Amino acid sequence: MEPTTGLILRRITQTDLSVSAHKLATLILDGIAWKDGYNGLSRGTAAFTLTALAEKMDVSRQYLTVLLGELEASSLKLERKKPNGKFAPSLFRFAAFDQSESPHDVVSKGGDTSLSKEDSHKTIFSGHINIDDAPNVFRTCWAELIKAAKTALPCWNVDTQAIWERFVAFNRARGNARVPAGFLLGFMRRWRTSTSSTAPSPSAALVPQHPADPKAQELHDQIRAAPSANRQFHASDLCRLIGQAAYDARVVDVVRKFGCPRFAAILAVHGEAVLAGEIQR
Repeated sequence: MEPTTGLILRRITQTDLSVSAHKLATLILDGIAWKDGYNGLSRGTAAFTLTALAEKMDVSRQYLTVLLGELEASSLKLERKKPNGKFAPSLFRFAAFDQSESPHDVVSKGGDTSLSKEDSHKTIFSGHINIDDAPNVFRTCWAELIKAAKTALPCWNVDTQAIWERFVAFNRARGNARVPAGFLLGFMRRWRTSTSSTAPSPSAALVPQHPADPKAQELHDQIRAAPSANRQFHASDLCRLIGQAAYDARVVDVVRKFGCPRFAAILAVHGEAVLAGEIQR
């Protein structure tokens, strides 16, 4: 049978757990996706960082690990995976509900299935996307959806604007002027495949490959000096050298000077610092 919120909640309350473990199980249940594609997750899956869970529980990371172990060993069979890298959110699911439930579990008659029926829990990437409508994702309705969905996907640490520009470039190269919104979610889910060594780098999509004026060429050269894959290291190195306030001011100055997105400005600031010898490439 298909699990529901009420079914899982009843099993949680019937399971012999500590009070804190009961609370943790309920928090995880609250974050479960009930429609495939909701927030980029598969049905029956929740995504949290351990830091976020510890804050919600108001416990230490060490004690949180103990509670997670209690849930994993219980009849709820909590499973957690981290498929998208060390710093990405963990994915949780109650494996006890992957198979048919035992006879003592009462099948819900509809009173507790609202989460799987409400519009807010349906696939969030609905409708169509006009590829040439807006180069800036923050002037569209898709920015917040990308930010919400990417937390559990391989592109979790990629700038929202960079994801959008890569998606737009991908479809333009194939002559697509209008595509189903679900294509964007699928593109994000296959991020590692779509960002192989044969694909253009994120910074390549931010400026023309052959800038038509000196200002564009200057921005292009600065971005090329700082590969986007190392931007976190460049940011931390530069902040240690000049301070956070000065770093932010440089980014704002580049945005004003070139009229470019913030992500491009950050890469340009890093590239300028590399060219000036302030930080290493």
